[in-house]
Amino acid sequence: MALPFGRCLRLCSWGAKRLGIAVTEARRGISFKLEEKTAHSSLALFRGDTGVKYGLVGLEPSKVALNVERFREWAVVLADTAVTSGRHYWEVTVKRSQQFRIGVADVDMSRDSCIGADDRSWVFTYAQRKWHTMLANEKAPIEGIGQPEKVGLLLEYEAQKLNLVDVNQVSVVHTIQTDFRGPVVPAFALWDGELLTHSGLEVPEGL
Repeated sequence: MALPFGRCLRLCSWGAKRLGIAVTEARRGISFKLEEKTAHSSLALFRGDTGVKYGLVGLEPSKVALNVERFREWAVVLADTAVTSGRHYWEVTVKRSQQFRIGVADVDMSRDSCIGADDRSWVFTYAQRKWHTMLANEKAPIEGIGQPEKVGLLLEYEAQKLNLVDVNQVSVVHTIQTDFRGPVVPAFALWDGELLTHSGLEVPEGL
């Protein structure tokens, strides 16, 4: 039996809070930091937990707190704020990275998986100087955007869309049409270099 929307939303919010993740209200734009307790041991957070860098060796296992929220197999980190409604925009500055994934994921996706490799995460991936969408390990090429210095993401929860935005042209490059089933969080994976996130932004005019 389907739950009334209000009760469903309350249950989704409860589930996210149980995992220690804040939930945004529809009235506000999303503002987040990266959640250290989810970060794979090869990743280090910096600049007040708004940036993430990849380390080939990674952190000493003895110095990494063990918990069920940490990604164990893949270099992934999630944000600390979940979305259950509204339109939200954030940007990512790319520093010396040639291989990364950015998008959103269910708050409780498997920590043994990688974002883009299952049907509980939706990402744009950059590798070998090419962009692709990625869902359930299936890739589709994206044209019209080159090697990035900064890109934007526009999440439209009710419309069930995740958009890749060219920040210079202030235009949508590609849209993933999907089916969100609960709270989602910004998600990041990288295998070299650094990513710096910029959240708490207004949706640019015209998007």
